[in-house]
Amino acid sequence: MQTTYRVEGMTCQHCVAAVTEEVGALTGVSSVNVDLATGDVVVDSDGALDRTAVAAAVDEAGYTLV
Repeated sequence: MQTTYRVEGMTCQHCVAAVTEEVGALTGVSSVNVDLATGDVVVDSDGALDRTAVAAAVDEAGYTLV
């Protein structure tokens, strides 16, 4: 399953790496692709992810899920 989220506050490749690491650690996530220019975070997973868990992972990285 592929889901696209929008994240605010990312400004550099370090931001991309932090979001990729935190979201990628969620159970069932197979890949994370972050587009810094748009703020889009495309997540491939085994099934539907809990939006609250994704928001918490993004928050842990220091950014905000829109």
